[in-house]
Amino acid sequence: MGIILAVILFSFIVVFHELGHFLMARLNGIEVEEFALGMGPLLFSKEYKGTRYCVRAFPIGGACMMGEDDEATGEEGNFHSKPVWARIMVIAGGPVFNFILAFVLAAVLTAMVGYDPAVIGAVSEESPAEKSGLMAGDEIVEMGNKKIHIFREISAYNQFHQGETVEVAYERNGKRHRVVITPEYNEELEYYMLGIGSEGNQKAGVLTSLQYGVYEVKYWIWVAASGLKMLLTGQVGLDQMSGPVGIVDMVDDAYNSSVDYGISIVAANMMNMAILLSANLGVMNLLPIPALDGGRLVFLFAEAVRRKRVSPEKEGYVHFIGFALLMALMVFVFYNDIRRLFL
Repeated sequence: MGIILAVILFSFIVVFHELGHFLMARLNGIEVEEFALGMGPLLFSKEYKGTRYCVRAFPIGGACMMGEDDEATGEEGNFHSKPVWARIMVIAGGPVFNFILAFVLAAVLTAMVGYDPAVIGAVSEESPAEKSGLMAGDEIVEMGNKKIHIFREISAYNQFHQGETVEVAYERNGKRHRVVITPEYNEELEYYMLGIGSEGNQKAGVLTSLQYGVYEVKYWIWVAASGLKMLLTGQVGLDQMSGPVGIVDMVDDAYNSSVDYGISIVAANMMNMAILLSANLGVMNLLPIPALDGGRLVFLFAEAVRRKRVSPEKEGYVHFIGFALLMALMVFVFYNDIRRLFL
């Protein structure tokens, strides 16, 4: 069941991404030749207002195919016949819709289970936090140069900056204070610890759910960006990346660990996974990598600055190389996912 949920979840997120491209294309008068649910052999199709809506055999992802024939650039409805800012809207629509989906789910999840304010619930004795003067009830508002809104940002910051001294800003009785904390190494856990714990989730009303829905999406975008930074700087290796198989395994584990607690807990866990995956897909697609949305946006922004389109042949060549490298990376990640399953 967990595997089925993983496929449905991932497909829904990808289709919502493609829906962003589709709606922005329609808004700007660009023809959409096909909007497909799934991939592979065609099972069913119906044409409506010039677009063929398809259901394909493999329920993984989807596609939005627009009229982008370079030889038909001057034709009405062709992608390349539209102003550059209209085309930027269309390409950016996919990642933006991923962030919108993540926000909606985060707001609903917050309304269901509450939010975790960045308020200290407990301070361990003789810990770095206690030595610095932090107390239960203090609200952490900043670590380093990062604004803090939810408690998980504190834990994640410490994880991404293991062993590093950090300046912490906190509020107590309406006044802001600053301290410098150096985490201490815990040999049993093999981890640098600050020595603070959360006070737990708080109930959220409508406005608070919307507010912390934004904070939740911000948190996952930051986690994704920080993970990429660690990958590029060599702090983590490519062998620690997860692909589709790893995602399915992760969702399956989340389902199996919560199924005994009832449908509401399963739903909450699945929503949390969807928020994570949707935010990550949005971030990944905005990277300036050829063949991804971010790579296409680089060429469009260059066109906006130059007021002249980059040669379609050169752009196509760059995207082809990028696609080939991405496929090679996917094969490597797929191999690692399979290997980890049997370790």
